[in-house]
Amino acid sequence: MEKPSISSWSSSLLASLTACTLGLATVPVRAQQPMYRPIPIVSGQVVEDILSEQDIPTGDGGFSRDYRVRLESGDQVTIDLMSDEFDTIVILLSADGSTVGENDDGPDGTTNSLLFARIVEGGDYVVRVRAFGETGGGKFTLKVTRLRPVDD
Repeated sequence: MEKPSISSWSSSLLASLTACTLGLATVPVRAQQPMYRPIPIVSGQVVEDILSEQDIPTGDGGFSRDYRVRLESGDQVTIDLMSDEFDTIVILLSADGSTVGENDDGPDGTTNSLLFARIVEGGDYVVRVRAFGETGGGKFTLKVTRLRPVDD
């Protein structure tokens, strides 16, 4: 019995690998879905939600949840974040990720947050809800309101 030569063996291997490679090349490729998707909200909408360990880790031992809101140039907005279960922090981020404003404790003496901001450039903004430090999470209420001038 004659042993196959190295060249015939390598030719067989090369042919198999080529067929396999061509087969892989015909598999349809699907774009990956982005993992980061802030939850869309609109001005005036009251959001009742829960901040949990399933949300975005902050690196401080806590978690955050992001909401996307469309704001127009010249808008003046208030962002109310209230919870009886954790110490809230609200952050407003522009489309490029820079911080427009942030509030930890509102003027009412509680650990709820109240942020006022004037929007210079229209576009999508992110409202980030988070807990202070490692205070955990729980139920919260969020409301973004565009302030309108009162007509006389």
